[in-house]
Amino acid sequence: MTKTELIHHMSEKLDSQKEAQRALESLLSAISDTLKKGDSVSLTGFGTFKISKRNARKGRNPQTGEEIKIPSKNVVRFLPGKHLKDAVK
Repeated sequence: MTKTELIHHMSEKLDSQKEAQRALESLLSAISDTLKKGDSVSLTGFGTFKISKRNARKGRNPQTGEEIKIPSKNVVRFLPGKHLKDAVK
């Protein structure tokens, strides 16, 4: 499902495409802002978004075989909640 399809699906319940788009944009913005601060976002039953640090490591360039350094970085992790796990079974 794409973002446009999700907005369309939400608009069927909210009776307004603009309202659905604002609601989705607001949710995504709140999640992004919270993660930028280093905090996690827990949606009970759905799951938790959190930041995890990936350590620096060595890799290889697949074309040349040359060893390269891959820098450390923060990545977003999602841990599904119980209700989401049960719904997907």
